[in-house]
Amino acid sequence: MDRSAVRRVALGTVLVGVAAFVLVAAARVPWHPVPGGLPDAVTASSVFTQEQIDRGEHYALWARIWSWSGLAVALAVAAWLGFGRTGRRWAARLRGWWWVRVVVVVLGLTLVGELATLPFGVALRRLGLDEGLVTSTWAAWGLDQVKGLLITVIGTSIAVVALVACMRRLPRLWPAVAGLVAALLVVLGSFAYPLVVEPVFNRFASLPDGPLRSDVLALADKEGVAVDDVLVADASRRTTTLNAYVSGFGHSRRVVLYDTLVDGSPHGETLSVVAHELAHAKYDDVLTGTLLGAAGALVGVGLLGLLLPGVRREPGEDGGDEVSAVPRVLALVAIATVLVAPLENGISRAIETRADQTALEVTNAPQAFVDLQRRLAVRSHADPTPPAWSQWWFGSHPTVLQRIGLANQFQARPTD
Repeated sequence: MDRSAVRRVALGTVLVGVAAFVLVAAARVPWHPVPGGLPDAVTASSVFTQEQIDRGEHYALWARIWSWSGLAVALAVAAWLGFGRTGRRWAARLRGWWWVRVVVVVLGLTLVGELATLPFGVALRRLGLDEGLVTSTWAAWGLDQVKGLLITVIGTSIAVVALVACMRRLPRLWPAVAGLVAALLVVLGSFAYPLVVEPVFNRFASLPDGPLRSDVLALADKEGVAVDDVLVADASRRTTTLNAYVSGFGHSRRVVLYDTLVDGSPHGETLSVVAHELAHAKYDDVLTGTLLGAAGALVGVGLLGLLLPGVRREPGEDGGDEVSAVPRVLALVAIATVLVAPLENGISRAIETRADQTALEVTNAPQAFVDLQRRLAVRSHADPTPPAWSQWWFGSHPTVLQRIGLANQFQARPTD
């Protein structure tokens, strides 16, 4: 195979993907989400007691230890199987239809990764139990792990089978074609997730008629968001934390409230959460994330074309063919996911800040927003002052102190 031809196509795919990403980011990401600029964060002592600060820092410290240790082990296992001889040899020895072999390799590697990181997941869950943040039984938690594993295997298998099919059928053009297929799968997955995946983990029921439902629908109308229904998710089976989100597209869009939020939150605070989530729908933030993800998939597949060695079937070592490249593909994807996290989370923080600002403007209830943020943080034992580098790399939302600072700035604005 002419590797130079593949590399030229791969480089072109990367450049097209980068251009698409930059265009979408420039047009749709709110790089300046707050009029007049972002305010300074408030001090932790002005919001929380010292006991609450100590508890949040204690929980966050151990949560980071277990989470980061699990991530390090997952990357080490992926690299061992992807860049060493063990994973390639095992994949090359499999027999049968190529697409079945791909699924078997994905399943095997995913299982190895899950087993390697299971002790850290158990430790993290035990921490949640000790802190009173987790309510489900070990059996229910184990079932959720199995469900998550199956969903991961199915989604990954579809993507990798499509990739290998392109590599086999289009040995010179596969980076471009596979990149377009990957982008399409990102779009399809975004539409399918609320309809296929969400019901696997939660049961939903329509919020009964009453003041809360009426006010939620009124907020949706005020923000110009068409909502099909207002649902309550049985999240209390797993957690004590509070949350809400807007799910779906077009006529399938619905506001979803955790039952923990409906049952135990003041009316104004609940509406503040809903207004924030409706802002995501107002600005089509899910669509923005989908388009950025599709462009990122195009870049990622192009980079695979540049980084992977020739993988067409040739006589020689281990009888390897395209299927034997799957461990390396998965290792590269795992590493890339961590490396792009700062960019992804930086965009997410800007989008979340705009949603906060919109919620304040729509509800005009900054004190309810402050009370909500404080209660959310206390309820989840959030660290009010996470390490700056950790927030930059892994923080998908502004910190609670930054969000309260935003509300204080809104409250202090001049009024007509």
